[in-house]
Amino acid sequence: MATKRLKNRKKFILHNNDGYPDHYEKPKLVSVPSIKSQHFRINKVSPLTSNQKLTFEAFNRGDHLMLHGLAGTGKTFLSLFLALNELLNFKQAQEKIYIIRSVVPIRDMGFMPGNQKDKTRVYEAPYQSICNELFGRGDAYEILKQKNIIEFVSTSFVRGITLNNCYVLVDEFANCNFHELDTIITRTGRNCRLIFSGDFRQSDLTREQERSGIRKFMHIIENLSGFSYVDFQKEDIVRSKLVRDYIITKDRYETRAG
Repeated sequence: MATKRLKNRKKFILHNNDGYPDHYEKPKLVSVPSIKSQHFRINKVSPLTSNQKLTFEAFNRGDHLMLHGLAGTGKTFLSLFLALNELLNFKQAQEKIYIIRSVVPIRDMGFMPGNQKDKTRVYEAPYQSICNELFGRGDAYEILKQKNIIEFVSTSFVRGITLNNCYVLVDEFANCNFHELDTIITRTGRNCRLIFSGDFRQSDLTREQERSGIRKFMHIIENLSGFSYVDFQKEDIVRSKLVRDYIITKDRYETRAG
């Protein structure tokens, strides 16, 4: 069955051996060790728009997600919340969250002090900010990393590993070329939940061959069973009124100019 954009698709069953050879064991449901503090609890988040609601519904069905669309629509925020909320509050087959992101401009940071990890740390700032908001404290992201609940990985270090029993959040996927995206999805093993989020129109890739590779990957995902594709539009912009007005005005200008 192809990737779903609308409702009423067949449920994608996560906790079974459907599609696996007989020698695979049924995944064991686990509880991630809780962080013992009454001051470390994830805040409740509710969908604010129709497409955000579709995202919640698709995730709760057990679907993999492709969240595509405009800036300010909450794609990254919802991805991290949904994975963290289920990981910390429910028994499931997943044990941690990998945040994977391409570091396209890293070549321009070659003369900055520090090792590769230090140089890529700037890319973790959005997730640090989201976790701080979700938990209402400034050290939330660092605590989650120390507890091995979250791990940030550059696409440069994905090749050669197998990702089992985890959520895989591929953020800003439009900055990955086809080879990187292909590598990520072929690294996923048993009991993985994939969430891609980004906007093709905001890609930092300059070569047309690379950009066409993203379109190719998106087309494959749209026709892949087990995925739900949610396309966020202008009415889904929730970051601020300024962001919404700017994007709408920019779109009108580009439409007239084109």
